[in-house]
Amino acid sequence: MTSKIFVNLPVANLSQSMAFFGKLGFTFNQQFTDETAACMIIGGDNYVMLLTHQKFGEFSKKKIVDARTSAEMLLAVSVENRDKVNAVADAAIASGATEPNPARDYGFMYQRSFDDLDGHTWEIFHMDESFVQKT
Repeated sequence: MTSKIFVNLPVANLSQSMAFFGKLGFTFNQQFTDETAACMIIGGDNYVMLLTHQKFGEFSKKKIVDARTSAEMLLAVSVENRDKVNAVADAAIASGATEPNPARDYGFMYQRSFDDLDGHTWEIFHMDESFVQKT
C-alpha cells in the first residue's frame, strides 16, 4: 500500500512558524497554503500541515494540547547524514527552538531533538540503512 501522510499540527502563529521552519530548510506547497494553514513538505509523500488553532478546531473538537507541558506525539524525521542532523538541530536552536535532550548516538543511529516554537518535539535522525533488516 502506498500512502501519503499529512500530520496536522496546531500553531499559535502561522507566519512565525513558517518562518521558523523555512530557516531549517523546509519549503511549502503554496497550493495548500493560505492564512489559516501551511503545507510543509517533509519529503516524498510526507507533509506537515501547520494549522492555526481555529483551523485545527474545524477538524477536531478536542482541546488542543499545550505541547510545552504535555506530549501528544514525537515527530521523527530522517536526514541523509549526521552532519545534516546537526545542521537542522543547530538551525532550529538558533531560530528559537529549545533542545530538550542531549544528542544520542546509538551506533547505528544518531539523533538530536528540538522543541519548536509551539513546544512540539521534533527528532532529527540519521540511521545507517545497512543496519535495517529487510522484510
